[in-house]
Amino acid sequence: MTPLSSNSVLPAVREDLLLRTSDGVTLRAELALPEWTDPVATLICVHPLTTHGGSMESHLFRKMSWRLPAMAGLAVLRFNMRGAGTGPSRSGGSFDSCHGEGLDLGAVLSDVTARGLPEPWLVGWSFGTDVVLKFGDRSPVRGAILLSPPLRFADGDDLAHWALTRRPLTVLVPEYDDYLRPDEAEQRFAAVPQANVKGVAEAGHLWVGERFVRIVLNEIVRTVAPAAYPLPTDWSGPMTRWSDL
Repeated sequence: MTPLSSNSVLPAVREDLLLRTSDGVTLRAELALPEWTDPVATLICVHPLTTHGGSMESHLFRKMSWRLPAMAGLAVLRFNMRGAGTGPSRSGGSFDSCHGEGLDLGAVLSDVTARGLPEPWLVGWSFGTDVVLKFGDRSPVRGAILLSPPLRFADGDDLAHWALTRRPLTVLVPEYDDYLRPDEAEQRFAAVPQANVKGVAEAGHLWVGERFVRIVLNEIVRTVAPAAYPLPTDWSGPMTRWSDL
């Protein structure tokens, strides 16, 4: 058994995707599928703020893609919204302040439907949570998990609308978040009766550190693939190590 670390990459079937939005923007994406089974559910990763370097390469989403197909039988689809990413992985278009990003999410959900991927759950992080709350109420979405929601672009009307959908909502809020901390989050999300708000002690907005990565991944798995909870901390099968050198 080998301990899992921040750069552990476990086996999966990975495919680079090109998606087209209804307004003609080309998006870059990656789909990771389990090698050993049909996926039991699908995670759709909606990344942090594009203008601050957020992309599908943001570390929590890479680690979901690297680990959860093998460890939990989940499909993980991560994508760069318009204007996000660098080099060949950069999506077309430009940041649109949580307007055109709704069309980006729509293009991804259309692809998920066309592929017949099961039980899609949205996983939004920071700015991505605003995109989820404003535009995630559509078929085939099963529910959503929000990480470090700032509630910067999403407002009370969006929360009220999500409440009416009755779609489950898990909200993970760092104790030391830069924008919205657990006590205020409890108050703001009280408008969504089905929201399960969980404060995470000692965590920050960016969830830096393997300890916090494991908390996030375990909470996701507990919600969407409970048979795989808790995740192991060691791995006995094939493993590679990611390096950007």
